[in-house]
Amino acid sequence: MRRLLRARSVLGGVGLCATLLLGGAASTVFGLCGPFTDVSDAAFCPFVLEIFYLGITTGTTATTYSPADNVTRLQMAAFLSRTVDGSLRRGSRRAAMNQFWTLKRPEIDTPVAVFYGVSPLGLPAADGGDIWAPSEGSGVVGRFRASDGRLLETWTGAASAAAAVVGAGRVFVTGNTAPGALYRIVPLFPPGLVGTVATNLGDFPNGIAFDGAALWTANSGGSVSTVTVGAGGPYPVSTVTTGFSSPIGALYDGANVWVTDNVANTLLKLDASAGVLQTVTVGDAPRSPIFDGTNIWVPNNGSASVSVVRVSSGALLATLTGNGLNGPYAAAFDGLRVLVTNPIADSVSLWKAADLSPLGTFNRGTSTQPIGACSDGVNFWLTLNGLGLSRF
Repeated sequence: MRRLLRARSVLGGVGLCATLLLGGAASTVFGLCGPFTDVSDAAFCPFVLEIFYLGITTGTTATTYSPADNVTRLQMAAFLSRTVDGSLRRGSRRAAMNQFWTLKRPEIDTPVAVFYGVSPLGLPAADGGDIWAPSEGSGVVGRFRASDGRLLETWTGAASAAAAVVGAGRVFVTGNTAPGALYRIVPLFPPGLVGTVATNLGDFPNGIAFDGAALWTANSGGSVSTVTVGAGGPYPVSTVTTGFSSPIGALYDGANVWVTDNVANTLLKLDASAGVLQTVTVGDAPRSPIFDGTNIWVPNNGSASVSVVRVSSGALLATLTGNGLNGPYAAAFDGLRVLVTNPIADSVSLWKAADLSPLGTFNRGTSTQPIGACSDGVNFWLTLNGLGLSRF
Protein backbone atom coordinates (compact mmCIF):
# COMPACT_ATOMS: atom_id res chain seq x y z
CA MET A 1 0.00 0.00 0.00
CA ARG A 2 2.77 2.41 0.92
CA ARG A 3 4.58 1.64 -2.27
CA LEU A 4 1.51 2.39 -4.33
CA LEU A 5 0.78 5.75 -2.78
CA ARG A 6 4.25 7.24 -2.47
CA ALA A 7 4.65 10.80 -3.75
CA ARG A 8 7.23 13.07 -2.15
CA SER A 9 5.58 16.15 -3.61
CA VAL A 10 2.08 15.34 -2.36
CA LEU A 11 1.89 18.43 -0.16
CA GLY A 12 3.17 20.74 -2.86
CA GLY A 13 6.32 21.22 -4.79
CA VAL A 14 6.97 19.71 -8.18
CA GLY A 15 3.75 18.61 -9.88
CA LEU A 16 3.67 15.70 -12.24
CA CYS A 17 3.85 16.71 -15.87
CA ALA A 18 3.49 14.24 -18.71
CA THR A 19 5.15 16.50 -21.26
CA LEU A 20 8.68 17.76 -21.68
CA LEU A 21 9.94 20.40 -24.01
CA LEU A 22 12.37 18.81 -26.42
CA GLY A 23 14.13 21.01 -28.95
CA GLY A 24 11.60 23.80 -28.35
CA ALA A 25 8.60 21.57 -29.13
CA ALA A 26 6.16 19.77 -26.83
CA SER A 27 6.48 15.99 -26.86
CA THR A 28 4.57 13.49 -24.73
CA VAL A 29 6.85 11.26 -22.65
CA PHE A 30 5.60 7.74 -21.96
CA GLY A 31 7.34 5.36 -19.61
CA LEU A 32 6.49 1.83 -18.61
CA CYS A 33 3.33 3.06 -16.92
CA GLY A 34 2.00 6.26 -18.43
CA PRO A 35 4.62 8.93 -17.73
CA PHE A 36 6.38 6.80 -15.07
CA THR A 37 9.52 4.97 -16.05
CA ASP A 38 9.98 3.16 -12.70
CA VAL A 39 6.62 1.34 -12.45
CA SER A 40 7.13 -2.04 -14.11
CA ASP A 41 4.36 -4.09 -12.50
CA ALA A 42 1.56 -4.22 -15.07
CA ALA A 43 -0.97 -5.41 -12.47
CA PHE A 44 -0.59 -2.23 -10.41
CA CYS A 45 -0.14 0.24 -13.26
CA PRO A 46 -3.91 0.94 -13.68
CA PHE A 47 -4.19 1.88 -9.99
CA VAL A 48 -1.19 4.18 -10.18
CA LEU A 49 -2.55 5.89 -13.28
CA GLU A 50 -6.02 6.28 -11.75
CA ILE A 51 -4.80 8.23 -8.74
CA PHE A 52 -2.48 10.22 -11.01
CA TYR A 53 -5.25 11.16 -13.44
CA LEU A 54 -7.56 12.07 -10.55
CA GLY A 55 -4.93 14.36 -9.04
CA ILE A 56 -4.50 12.32 -5.87
CA THR A 57 -0.76 11.86 -6.40
CA THR A 58 1.73 13.98 -8.30
CA GLY A 59 4.68 11.58 -8.43
CA THR A 60 8.19 12.29 -7.23
CA THR A 61 9.38 13.77 -10.51
CA ALA A 62 7.83 14.22 -13.93
CA THR A 63 8.77 10.65 -14.86
CA THR A 64 9.22 8.76 -11.57
CA TYR A 65 6.76 7.39 -9.03
CA SER A 66 9.22 5.83 -6.57
CA PRO A 67 7.04 2.78 -5.84
CA ALA A 68 9.39 1.35 -3.20
CA ASP A 69 9.43 4.45 -0.98
CA ASN A 70 7.40 4.73 2.23
CA VAL A 71 4.54 7.17 2.86
CA THR A 72 4.40 9.37 5.95
CA ARG A 73 1.20 9.95 7.93
CA LEU A 74 1.10 13.54 6.67
CA GLN A 75 1.36 12.41 3.07
CA MET A 76 -1.31 9.77 3.67
CA ALA A 77 -3.61 12.47 5.07
CA ALA A 78 -3.13 14.48 1.88
CA PHE A 79 -3.87 11.45 -0.29
CA LEU A 80 -7.04 10.64 1.60
CA SER A 81 -8.19 14.26 1.62
CA ARG A 82 -7.74 14.54 -2.15
CA THR A 83 -9.57 11.24 -2.61
CA VAL A 84 -12.56 12.40 -0.58
CA ASP A 85 -12.67 15.80 -2.25
CA GLY A 86 -12.44 14.33 -5.73
CA SER A 87 -15.10 11.70 -5.06
CA LEU A 88 -17.57 14.22 -3.66
CA ARG A 89 -16.94 16.76 -6.39
CA ARG A 90 -17.13 14.32 -9.31
CA GLY A 91 -20.09 12.41 -7.88
CA SER A 92 -22.27 15.44 -7.18
CA ARG A 93 -25.31 16.54 -9.18
CA ARG A 94 -23.48 19.80 -9.79
CA ALA A 95 -20.76 17.89 -11.64
CA ALA A 96 -23.26 15.96 -13.75
CA MET A 97 -24.87 19.25 -14.79
CA ASN A 98 -21.54 21.09 -15.14
CA GLN A 99 -22.63 23.73 -12.62
CA PHE A 100 -19.60 24.29 -10.43
CA TRP A 101 -20.16 27.98 -9.87
CA THR A 102 -21.45 29.94 -6.90
CA LEU A 103 -23.37 33.09 -7.82
CA LYS A 104 -21.53 35.96 -6.17
CA ARG A 105 -23.68 38.90 -7.29
CA PRO A 106 -27.33 39.11 -6.23
CA GLU A 107 -28.29 41.10 -9.32
CA ILE A 108 -27.61 38.07 -11.54
CA ASP A 109 -29.38 35.56 -9.32
CA THR A 110 -32.59 33.87 -10.30
CA PRO A 111 -35.34 36.48 -9.76
CA VAL A 112 -37.22 36.15 -6.51
CA ALA A 113 -40.42 34.16 -6.95
CA VAL A 114 -42.96 36.35 -5.18
CA PHE A 115 -45.71 34.16 -3.76
CA TYR A 116 -48.43 34.20 -1.15
CA GLY A 117 -47.63 37.79 -0.27
CA VAL A 118 -47.45 37.26 3.48
CA SER A 119 -44.27 36.46 5.40
CA PRO A 120 -42.94 33.19 3.93
CA LEU A 121 -40.94 32.42 7.06
CA GLY A 122 -41.15 28.64 6.78
CA LEU A 123 -38.39 26.08 6.41
CA PRO A 124 -38.55 24.55 2.90
CA ALA A 125 -37.80 20.97 1.84
CA ALA A 126 -36.66 19.36 -1.44
CA ASP A 127 -38.00 16.08 -2.84
CA GLY A 128 -35.38 15.64 -5.58
CA GLY A 129 -37.35 17.42 -8.28
CA ASP A 130 -39.38 20.12 -6.56
CA ILE A 131 -39.12 22.48 -3.60
CA TRP A 132 -41.91 22.65 -1.03
CA ALA A 133 -42.12 26.01 0.74
CA PRO A 134 -44.54 26.75 3.58
CA SER A 135 -45.81 30.27 4.23
CA GLU A 136 -46.63 30.83 7.87
CA GLY A 137 -48.39 34.12 7.33
CA SER A 138 -50.80 32.91 4.62
CA GLY A 139 -51.23 29.25 5.49
CA VAL A 140 -50.18 28.14 2.02
CA VAL A 141 -47.63 25.54 0.88
CA GLY A 142 -46.13 26.10 -2.55
CA ARG A 143 -44.60 23.53 -4.89
CA PHE A 144 -41.78 24.98 -7.00
CA ARG A 145 -39.98 23.30 -9.90
CA ALA A 146 -36.32 23.03 -8.94
CA SER A 147 -35.05 23.37 -12.50
CA ASP A 148 -36.28 26.94 -12.92
CA GLY A 149 -38.12 28.00 -9.73
CA ARG A 150 -41.54 28.15 -11.37
CA LEU A 151 -44.47 27.98 -8.94
CA LEU A 152 -46.33 24.84 -10.01
CA GLU A 153 -49.07 24.37 -7.43
CA THR A 154 -50.32 25.63 -4.09
CA TRP A 155 -52.04 23.90 -1.21
CA THR A 156 -54.14 25.94 1.20
CA GLY A 157 -55.53 25.48 4.69
CA ALA A 158 -52.16 24.98 6.43
CA ALA A 159 -52.65 27.53 9.22
CA SER A 160 -49.31 28.92 10.46
CA ALA A 161 -47.35 26.56 8.18
CA ALA A 162 -43.85 26.56 9.62
CA ALA A 163 -41.59 23.73 8.42
CA ALA A 164 -41.75 21.02 5.77
CA VAL A 165 -40.24 17.54 5.46
CA VAL A 166 -40.55 15.02 2.61
CA GLY A 167 -40.96 11.32 3.35
CA ALA A 168 -42.86 8.19 2.28
CA GLY A 169 -44.06 9.91 -0.90
CA ARG A 170 -45.73 12.68 1.06
CA VAL A 171 -44.99 16.17 2.26
CA PHE A 172 -45.61 16.96 5.93
CA VAL A 173 -45.84 20.49 7.31
CA THR A 174 -46.07 21.69 10.89
CA GLY A 175 -48.64 24.24 12.00
CA ASN A 176 -47.00 26.64 14.46
CA THR A 177 -50.02 26.86 16.77
CA ALA A 178 -50.94 25.90 20.34
CA PRO A 179 -51.65 23.04 20.38
CA GLY A 180 -49.61 22.29 17.30
CA ALA A 181 -50.94 20.87 14.04
CA LEU A 182 -49.56 18.55 11.38
CA TYR A 183 -50.59 18.75 7.73
CA ARG A 184 -50.14 16.20 4.96
CA ILE A 185 -49.85 16.67 1.20
CA VAL A 186 -49.89 13.76 -1.28
CA PRO A 187 -48.12 15.15 -4.38
CA LEU A 188 -49.76 12.53 -6.60
CA PHE A 189 -53.16 14.16 -6.06
CA PRO A 190 -54.31 17.52 -7.49
CA PRO A 191 -53.64 20.60 -5.33
CA GLY A 192 -56.27 21.89 -2.96
CA LEU A 193 -56.70 21.80 0.79
CA VAL A 194 -53.98 20.13 2.84
CA GLY A 195 -54.97 17.12 4.89
CA THR A 196 -54.86 17.67 8.64
CA VAL A 197 -53.56 14.51 10.33
CA ALA A 198 -52.96 15.81 13.87
CA THR A 199 -54.15 18.75 15.94
CA ASN A 200 -52.68 17.71 19.29
CA LEU A 201 -48.95 18.22 18.93
CA GLY A 202 -47.02 20.10 21.58
CA ASP A 203 -47.33 23.88 21.49
CA PHE A 204 -45.68 25.72 18.58
CA PRO A 205 -43.95 23.00 16.53
CA ASN A 206 -41.18 24.47 14.44
CA GLY A 207 -38.63 21.86 13.39
CA ILE A 208 -39.68 18.51 11.91
CA ALA A 209 -37.85 15.27 11.04
CA PHE A 210 -38.84 11.87 9.63
CA ASP A 211 -37.18 8.60 10.67
CA GLY A 212 -38.86 6.25 8.20
CA ALA A 213 -41.76 5.37 10.47
CA ALA A 214 -42.59 8.42 12.55
CA LEU A 215 -42.44 12.19 12.38
CA TRP A 216 -40.75 14.15 15.15
CA THR A 217 -41.53 17.78 15.88
CA ALA A 218 -39.52 20.19 18.00
CA ASN A 219 -42.08 22.29 19.85
CA SER A 220 -40.80 25.63 21.14
CA GLY A 221 -43.48 25.55 23.83
CA GLY A 222 -41.30 23.04 25.65
CA SER A 223 -41.75 19.55 24.22
CA VAL A 224 -41.03 17.01 21.48
CA SER A 225 -43.85 15.14 19.73
CA THR A 226 -43.58 11.78 17.99
CA VAL A 227 -46.23 11.11 15.35
CA THR A 228 -46.76 7.61 13.94
CA VAL A 229 -47.36 7.85 10.19
CA GLY A 230 -50.29 5.83 8.85
CA ALA A 231 -52.33 5.45 5.72
CA GLY A 232 -55.17 7.66 6.87
CA GLY A 233 -55.59 9.94 9.82
CA PRO A 234 -55.62 11.22 12.42
CA TYR A 235 -52.15 10.00 13.35
CA PRO A 236 -51.31 8.88 16.91
CA VAL A 237 -49.27 11.48 18.78
CA SER A 238 -47.00 11.15 21.83
CA THR A 239 -45.62 14.31 23.41
CA VAL A 240 -42.75 14.42 25.91
CA THR A 241 -41.89 17.47 28.00
CA THR A 242 -39.19 16.06 30.32
CA GLY A 243 -35.74 17.40 29.49
CA PHE A 244 -36.86 20.19 27.17
CA SER A 245 -37.05 23.98 27.54
CA SER A 246 -37.72 25.27 24.04
CA PRO A 247 -36.88 22.84 21.19
CA ILE A 248 -36.61 24.57 17.82
CA GLY A 249 -34.82 22.47 15.19
CA ALA A 250 -34.95 18.73 14.47
CA LEU A 251 -33.10 16.25 12.25
CA TYR A 252 -32.61 12.50 11.84
CA ASP A 253 -29.09 11.09 11.34
CA GLY A 254 -30.08 7.60 10.22
CA ALA A 255 -30.09 6.24 13.78
CA ASN A 256 -31.30 8.95 16.15
CA VAL A 257 -33.27 12.17 16.18
CA TRP A 258 -31.52 15.33 17.43
CA VAL A 259 -33.19 18.58 18.48
CA THR A 260 -31.82 22.00 19.36
CA ASP A 261 -33.04 23.69 22.53
CA ASN A 262 -33.20 27.44 21.97
CA VAL A 263 -33.32 28.36 25.68
CA ALA A 264 -30.95 25.77 27.16
CA ASN A 265 -28.38 26.35 24.38
CA THR A 266 -28.04 22.64 23.75
CA LEU A 267 -28.20 19.98 21.05
CA LEU A 268 -30.01 16.90 22.35
CA LYS A 269 -29.73 13.32 21.09
CA LEU A 270 -32.96 11.40 21.65
CA ASP A 271 -33.87 7.75 22.03
CA ALA A 272 -36.89 6.05 20.44
CA SER A 273 -39.16 7.34 23.20
CA ALA A 274 -37.95 10.96 22.95
CA GLY A 275 -35.83 10.58 26.07
CA VAL A 276 -32.57 12.53 26.16
CA LEU A 277 -29.58 10.25 25.50
CA GLN A 278 -26.93 12.96 25.24
CA THR A 279 -26.67 16.70 25.80
CA VAL A 280 -24.17 18.80 23.84
CA THR A 281 -23.66 22.42 24.83
CA VAL A 282 -23.55 24.69 21.79
CA GLY A 283 -23.82 28.46 21.28
CA ASP A 284 -26.56 30.89 22.28
CA ALA A 285 -30.07 30.34 20.88
CA PRO A 286 -29.42 27.42 18.49
CA ARG A 287 -31.91 27.27 15.64
CA SER A 288 -32.35 24.94 12.62
CA PRO A 289 -29.44 22.49 12.15
CA ILE A 290 -28.42 20.20 9.28
CA PHE A 291 -26.68 16.82 9.11
CA ASP A 292 -23.99 16.37 6.43
CA GLY A 293 -23.68 12.60 6.79
CA THR A 294 -20.95 12.84 9.43
CA ASN A 295 -21.45 16.02 11.45
CA ILE A 296 -24.30 18.23 12.61
CA TRP A 297 -24.05 21.96 11.89
CA VAL A 298 -25.92 24.11 14.42
CA PRO A 299 -26.49 27.83 13.67
CA ASN A 300 -26.38 29.77 16.93
CA ASN A 301 -28.66 32.73 16.39
CA GLY A 302 -27.63 34.56 19.56
CA SER A 303 -23.86 34.20 19.36
CA ALA A 304 -23.07 34.64 15.64
CA SER A 305 -21.51 31.20 15.44
CA VAL A 306 -22.01 27.69 14.11
CA SER A 307 -21.30 24.63 16.26
CA VAL A 308 -20.09 21.51 14.43
CA VAL A 309 -20.83 18.30 16.34
CA ARG A 310 -19.67 14.79 15.43
CA VAL A 311 -22.68 12.48 15.35
CA SER A 312 -20.82 9.30 16.30
CA SER A 313 -19.63 10.67 19.64
CA GLY A 314 -21.46 13.94 20.26
CA ALA A 315 -18.10 15.70 20.49
CA LEU A 316 -18.01 19.41 19.70
CA LEU A 317 -15.50 19.54 16.84
CA ALA A 318 -15.46 23.28 16.23
CA THR A 319 -17.22 26.55 16.88
CA LEU A 320 -17.12 28.55 13.66
CA THR A 321 -17.20 32.35 13.75
CA GLY A 322 -16.63 35.09 11.20
CA ASN A 323 -17.34 34.35 7.52
CA GLY A 324 -20.21 36.85 7.63
CA LEU A 325 -22.20 35.16 10.40
CA ASN A 326 -24.78 37.54 11.81
CA GLY A 327 -27.81 36.12 13.59
CA PRO A 328 -27.46 32.75 11.81
CA TYR A 329 -30.80 30.99 11.51
CA ALA A 330 -30.93 27.84 9.35
CA ALA A 331 -28.44 25.49 7.69
CA ALA A 332 -28.57 23.40 4.49
CA PHE A 333 -26.20 20.89 2.83
CA ASP A 334 -25.80 20.22 -0.91
CA GLY A 335 -23.41 17.25 -0.74
CA LEU A 336 -20.27 19.39 -0.73
CA ARG A 337 -21.05 22.67 1.00
CA VAL A 338 -22.95 23.83 4.04
CA LEU A 339 -24.94 27.06 3.80
CA VAL A 340 -26.15 29.12 6.76
CA THR A 341 -28.65 31.98 6.44
CA ASN A 342 -28.02 35.38 8.05
CA PRO A 343 -31.35 37.27 7.99
CA ILE A 344 -29.97 40.27 9.87
CA ALA A 345 -27.22 40.80 7.29
CA ASP A 346 -29.29 39.84 4.21
CA SER A 347 -26.66 37.23 3.42
CA VAL A 348 -25.68 33.57 3.45
CA SER A 349 -22.39 32.01 4.54
CA LEU A 350 -20.77 28.95 2.94
CA TRP A 351 -18.29 26.34 4.18
CA LYS A 352 -16.66 23.30 2.67
CA ALA A 353 -18.23 20.50 4.71
CA ALA A 354 -15.26 18.11 4.51
CA ASP A 355 -12.74 20.33 6.31
CA LEU A 356 -14.88 23.20 7.69
CA SER A 357 -12.98 25.78 5.63
CA PRO A 358 -14.92 29.01 4.90
CA LEU A 359 -15.95 29.64 1.30
CA GLY A 360 -17.22 33.17 1.80
CA THR A 361 -20.32 35.19 2.56
CA PHE A 362 -22.74 36.29 -0.15
CA ASN A 363 -25.19 39.18 0.02
CA ARG A 364 -28.72 38.40 -1.22
CA GLY A 365 -29.88 41.98 -1.63
CA THR A 366 -31.18 44.74 0.62
CA SER A 367 -33.99 43.69 2.99
CA THR A 368 -34.21 40.14 1.61
CA GLN A 369 -33.65 38.58 5.06
CA PRO A 370 -33.02 34.93 4.09
CA ILE A 371 -34.57 32.70 6.75
CA GLY A 372 -35.06 29.06 5.75
CA ALA A 373 -32.88 27.01 3.42
CA CYS A 374 -32.70 23.64 1.71
CA SER A 375 -30.86 22.13 -1.26
CA ASP A 376 -31.89 20.00 -4.24
CA GLY A 377 -28.30 18.80 -4.67
CA VAL A 378 -27.49 21.45 -7.29
CA ASN A 379 -28.78 24.72 -5.87
CA PHE A 380 -29.65 26.09 -2.48
CA TRP A 381 -33.17 27.48 -2.05
CA LEU A 382 -33.89 30.31 0.38
CA THR A 383 -37.10 31.63 1.85
CA LEU A 384 -36.90 35.41 1.99
CA ASN A 385 -38.88 37.28 4.61
CA GLY A 386 -41.87 38.97 3.02
CA LEU A 387 -40.65 38.22 -0.53
CA GLY A 388 -40.74 34.56 -1.43
CA LEU A 389 -38.40 31.83 -2.62
CA SER A 390 -35.02 32.39 -4.26
CA ARG A 391 -32.48 30.06 -5.83
CA PHE A 392 -28.80 30.44 -4.92
